[in-house]
This record gives sequence, structure tokens and C-alpha cells, in this order.
Amino acid sequence: MKKLIIIAACLLGCVCGAATAGLADGAMAYNNKNYALAYKEIAPLAQSGNADAEHLLGLMYYMGRGVPQDYKQALMWHRKAALQGKADAQYVVGAMYYTGNAVIQDHKEAVIWFRKEAEQGHAEAQQVLGLMYRYHIGGMPQDNVIAYMLWNLAAAGGSSNAADQRSQVVKTMTAEQIEEGQALSAAWRVNTPLPKQSRTGG
Repeated sequence: MKKLIIIAACLLGCVCGAATAGLADGAMAYNNKNYALAYKEIAPLAQSGNADAEHLLGLMYYMGRGVPQDYKQALMWHRKAALQGKADAQYVVGAMYYTGNAVIQDHKEAVIWFRKEAEQGHAEAQQVLGLMYRYHIGGMPQDNVIAYMLWNLAAAGGSSNAADQRSQVVKTMTAEQIEEGQALSAAWRVNTPLPKQSRTGG
């Protein structure tokens, strides 16, 4: 699951374009490993409620870059950004609940956060949520059709892990289940609810 957190850190490049000058400068400083400058630029924006800055500050605390490593602070800042709909932060919060990092491990809570991000079209969250359906984790029904659907979506979004998992689960599915999974994938649209259970996969 550490890999999942690192993936979120790799997404920092996209914050620069849509953010304020201070956030762009802070993100650039972070990417250039000038963490003192990054903190100077990012902290005031995070404290004023900028979700991108909250997410970046959370990553700084998570990784111990420019600040002492502090998972509780990391979770606090990520949660603030996640509650504003910041998808990458939702993923990190979900991962921290999944692993029990700075919180009591809670797979059901992890599902809530992974689903929020998956519904925004985030391939890695879709891939992880698919695993939770496939292996009946966090109170999810064991449902290969929903797992297949999620891995279809995640593979289309560039997740090679999802493509591999889809090719494995399809070996255990009936033609009817594959057809339903394909139909669900084709019908779903970003920023709409994902189905919680299939007709044929339970």
C-alpha cells in the first residue's frame, strides 16, 4: 500500500496549472526538492483552505519533506482536501485507513474514500476498489462483475495492474457475467455513482 501513497505523490505535477502563483511556486519548489521554500509557499495557502495546498502539505508531512514526518498531520491535511473533493487526497485518506496508518485500520472507511475518488474517474482508486470487490474486503459483496467493470475502467485510464487483474478474473466468469461487466463499463460516466452490486456477479 506504500506504493499507493507514492502514486499520489507522483500526481503533483498536475496541481501547477490550475492553481495560484504561490501554489505553482510551492509545487515547483517541492518537485525540485527545495522543501523549505515549498513549505513557505504552501503552508499559508493550506491554512486558508486551498485544497491543492492542503494535499501537498499533507504529502510533505507524510514523506517528512521540509517538516518532521507526522502521519497524523498528513491525515489531517489530506482529509481537509478530501472533504473539498480533491481526488488525490481522497485516495491517500483511503490508503491510510486501508493500512491503519495514523488511524485504526478500517477497511469500510477506506472503501468510502476509494469510492469517492473512483467516481471521479481515478484509475488507481478504481483498481483498488475492484480488488475490494473481488476479495470481499471492507464489507463489499464478493462481486466479480463489479470488479471486472472497475478494472475495465481503470485499464482504460492507464492502470496496467487493472488490466492484469481483469485478465485473471475473466477466467472465472460466465459469458453472461462478462456481458454485464462490459455493459456496466460502457454505461458509466465520470462523476456519477458507481453500481454497488451487479445482477449476475454475486
